[in-house]
Amino acid sequence: MTCASQFRWTSSARSDVGRVREINEDACLDQPELGRWAVADGMGGHAVGDLASRLVIDTLSRLPPPVGMKALIADARVRLQKANRQLRNEAARRQVQRIGSTVIVLLACDRFCGYLWAGDSRLYLHRDGQLRQLTRDHSQIEELKSLGVITDEQARHHPAQHMITRAVGATDRLELDDDVIEVADGDVFLLCSDGLSNEVTDEEMLAVLTTVECKRAPEELVELALARGGRDNITAVVVQAEDLNASDKTLLNPAP
Repeated sequence: MTCASQFRWTSSARSDVGRVREINEDACLDQPELGRWAVADGMGGHAVGDLASRLVIDTLSRLPPPVGMKALIADARVRLQKANRQLRNEAARRQVQRIGSTVIVLLACDRFCGYLWAGDSRLYLHRDGQLRQLTRDHSQIEELKSLGVITDEQARHHPAQHMITRAVGATDRLELDDDVIEVADGDVFLLCSDGLSNEVTDEEMLAVLTTVECKRAPEELVELALARGGRDNITAVVVQAEDLNASDKTLLNPAP
């Protein structure tokens, strides 16, 4: 027996090469009918980052139907470990140090969403008029911030901005963090690469997610990052949950 979500999911995605880079090394997964979304950011400055991000997304796109959230997260982990080995082997074959990609994955099952990640691609939750970052970057910047060495504002343009401490393909042993959250009616999730989060503030993200419908929100967010200079590839996936069993549906949306 498979584990279906009790929510109806709508989502939209946009990925853009930006204004500086020649190749888009970002890739994304947008499968609302299966309750799966992901963003992968090929490691800039390394060999064939676009190959890495594409491999990660292709691997996740072949996840089987879930029987439960624990099994779904475990399966995603196994597949990402396999992708890690493939990228390590490919780097050895090409005689380069590494071919890597960050990843953030969001998975829906029953009343919950699970998520797992490596690197600095992020997951945000917009709920009750507030925006909360659910992931913690695996980066040198995040470590400096947690030690109180630099502020959030200093982090935005710090020289170590692109130095990540975890990624698929970076080392022989891939470390992934994961967590689970109970979903509420109207929740909006944002998955993005650092090409968005480095250019657009949390307040600006919140403003877009509050005022723009789900289908248009990624376009608006990417355009905002492009207007700021678009110094990196930019990817945004916006996901909205609608609880078909919510008791106040008839009051909020009376039939015509």
